[in-house]
Amino acid sequence: MSFQINLQPSGHHYSADDNVSLLDAALAAGFVLPYGCRNGACGSCKGKVISGEIDHGKAQLSALPDADRSKGLALFCCATARSDLTLECREVANAKDIPLRILPCRVQHIERVASDVIILSLKLPTNERLQFLPGQYIEFLLKDGKRRAFSIANAPHQDELLTLHIRRVDGGSFTTHVFEVMKEKEILRFQGPMGTFFLREESSKPIILVAGGTGFAPIKAIIEHAIEQKHSRPMQLYWGAQSRSGLYLPELPAKWPLDYVPVLSNASAGDDWIGRTGFVHQAVITDHSDLSEFQIYACGSPAMIDAAHRDFIAAGLPEEEFFADAFNLAPPGS
Repeated sequence: MSFQINLQPSGHHYSADDNVSLLDAALAAGFVLPYGCRNGACGSCKGKVISGEIDHGKAQLSALPDADRSKGLALFCCATARSDLTLECREVANAKDIPLRILPCRVQHIERVASDVIILSLKLPTNERLQFLPGQYIEFLLKDGKRRAFSIANAPHQDELLTLHIRRVDGGSFTTHVFEVMKEKEILRFQGPMGTFFLREESSKPIILVAGGTGFAPIKAIIEHAIEQKHSRPMQLYWGAQSRSGLYLPELPAKWPLDYVPVLSNASAGDDWIGRTGFVHQAVITDHSDLSEFQIYACGSPAMIDAAHRDFIAAGLPEEEFFADAFNLAPPGS
């Protein structure tokens, strides 16, 4: 059965079958709603059901607690319609013209930049380029039907190769393959671009970018795009890791025309560290007690994103000026 979905405040509308998520139906209709993991874990696609009935599907309680459900909130990546609906949500206007594609690629180069981080460079077929926005990601389509998502670390103007920053996950079958088996010239398939974590270029607000570990990858793409486009907005980068080796490209941010603040949460004597310590998002709060005039882009673990969102909003950041991408790891052995 098909239902009519009305979006507010835009006034857009589309149809959604009762077995298709509200997000998938919107994307198919050309309306890009915010989303991240698309599996009910990150909360990026959360919006409000103004009227009508839905099925929450596989939304996880960590991303959509009962208190949110009682307020009429839903995760549109999981929810399906059970009647005509009116939804309140933000829309991403400047991503809807980018087609989602499935493409083969060849492993061009494998560079180990830390004991647990590899930069993987991928070559698309001749005369092919992937159009994407800085900060978006791709999903590898594995032979067993599983998918693995990684953010694109290069800016769109540097699209001869796609570069990914891959951290080894203990027990992770795909990252184990990357670190122990993968060779140059291996052929892979992926789908992309995906995600709504990209620079909102219509704003004039100063930007704070917060990266945890390999969450640096999409942040790097956003910064290099802004530099290429000669944006005049002030930018400040906070990059956090547990140890010094986690800041695996230490010279690169120092070359950018921005204020760079590296932060270690668990520095050891061997790190010989005299810089900032603690949680990276708390360093932002220390430097900016009032965030009401900023726009923030944050990428890292779900725990980091949750803490950053909570504390940044408490420091005055408007909800609509917080953009995040949470790296959800696949379960060990999967």
